[in-house]
Amino acid sequence: MDGGMAVADDGVRRATAAKAHALIEALPWLQRLHGSTIVIRAGGSTMTDETLKRAFAQDVAFLRCAGLGPVVVHGDESEVKAHLTGLGRDSGLTAEPMDLVRMVITGRAQRELVGLLNRHGPFAIGLTGEDAHTITAGARRATADGEPLGPGAVHDVGEVNADVVQALLDNGRIPVVSSIARSTNGDICRVSPDAAAAALAAALRAERLVLLSDTEGLPTNRLHGRSVIGLLTTGELEHLLPELGNTWRPPMEACLRALRSGVGRARVLDGRVPHVLLHEVFAGEALGTTVRPGTTGSDPRGPGTKQHPGAPLSHSM
Repeated sequence: MDGGMAVADDGVRRATAAKAHALIEALPWLQRLHGSTIVIRAGGSTMTDETLKRAFAQDVAFLRCAGLGPVVVHGDESEVKAHLTGLGRDSGLTAEPMDLVRMVITGRAQRELVGLLNRHGPFAIGLTGEDAHTITAGARRATADGEPLGPGAVHDVGEVNADVVQALLDNGRIPVVSSIARSTNGDICRVSPDAAAAALAAALRAERLVLLSDTEGLPTNRLHGRSVIGLLTTGELEHLLPELGNTWRPPMEACLRALRSGVGRARVLDGRVPHVLLHEVFAGEALGTTVRPGTTGSDPRGPGTKQHPGAPLSHSM
């Protein structure tokens, strides 16, 4: 019996030592980032997989309790498609009336996330781009062949007024912003959540912009392969941007716009990895692609790339 208790005690000691080591490793990051604003675009499995959504809410609440100012932006197609399928509507998101799209994004997806965050304290408050003219929609984006899309099509961001979001941060709250806005003529629009997050990060003078999606990072070969670019400068990204297709252009354009406007760093992270946000912020372990200010250097598709360990197979794209 004594031997068994000794083994148990040793296990407790090892577990305690590991936890203490992790906290000590996080100390420099906590000191550096304390009081900083970090804007997070939540999308893909982060918003549709219940386990990942709970883990994400824990991460964001941890950031708030650690002295950072997290702002969450959401509203991509993944949040709407499952609900429309359940209603037997398969006409495609862009063909759906905006009242329905807005109802799903703000009345369902946002409320679920706000509820998960508030399990950890009275932190989260939901709003949309419509509220206090936080976001004004710009031009409607077009298809690859240049033809305009239907009423549910995504719009660019026109103007941003971050006063309400900043007031919430100053009051210790976690703003959860749905990427629904009105155009200058009053129409309800769905704006790009990537562009909305970048514009808010710039307006709030955020230290970091983080985009969560179902990808391991910007691939060196956009057609196949698992090798990803771990680090890019803004100059290198400008060089690559014309080569990117519809999947990668929006998030990488958002990164570039944010850094050009003074945001310290931008990262595209694999949101299928549980607690990836804490790894990025407090351990410097980014499972994705980082963009930092700088001129062109070595070819980002060359030796500087890394082989990504990959995300859990249970979470599909």
